[in-house]
Amino acid sequence: MVNYGTILSAHTVLKGEVVFLEAEKEVLIRDEISEEIVFVAEEIAKQEGVRNVTVRKILEKMGVTNRVFYNRFPNVDAVFELIYQRAVDKMHESLESEYDVRTDFFGYVMDVVVKVLVNTYEVKNRFSQYMFEFDSVKEANRIWWTNKIREIIEIGKATGQLKPVDSEKLSYTVWCFLRGYNADAVNRKLSQEEAAENVKFGMKCLFDGIKTPEKTL
Repeated sequence: MVNYGTILSAHTVLKGEVVFLEAEKEVLIRDEISEEIVFVAEEIAKQEGVRNVTVRKILEKMGVTNRVFYNRFPNVDAVFELIYQRAVDKMHESLESEYDVRTDFFGYVMDVVVKVLVNTYEVKNRFSQYMFEFDSVKEANRIWWTNKIREIIEIGKATGQLKPVDSEKLSYTVWCFLRGYNADAVNRKLSQEEAAENVKFGMKCLFDGIKTPEKTL
């Protein structure tokens, strides 16, 4: 299968896929070896830190030549980009479940927040500096998240569980809180469990301020 596009947009790796890198005017291969390159890069980052992930070290670990790597990636940053995109895709998948009006709204939101954090926490720990620096320039990522958060806020308002707040401003506020908290938790090397407990505490405080008062009989 041939897919014409850039390396940044071609984040789905398929057997036999060929990617045309427009800027460099060259064809890059996407196959099982590409997957192995990504796996080895992740293992080096896990064991030695992301700063030690280099093309030379990947080649040494795999026992292959420069040509094998550069036929598939233009540089090591392209490997990081693929890992980043997969982490983003995982976070997006965490928001695919729809809210069931028969269930607790705040319980649903809390589950989604924790799932997003947990699903990508390990890979963010390994690639924290790269991911957060790169994420800061991804305007599309901010737009996607604030739109999704706003949808959830609108559900809460429509079902009478949230006050008539400004959905636009609140969605941006929540996004800033979660993104900033995630970055700090990763930089401080908190355990996944501690990070989840802390974010649940913060979200509960937020809920207390925006949920409608409970009706008294």
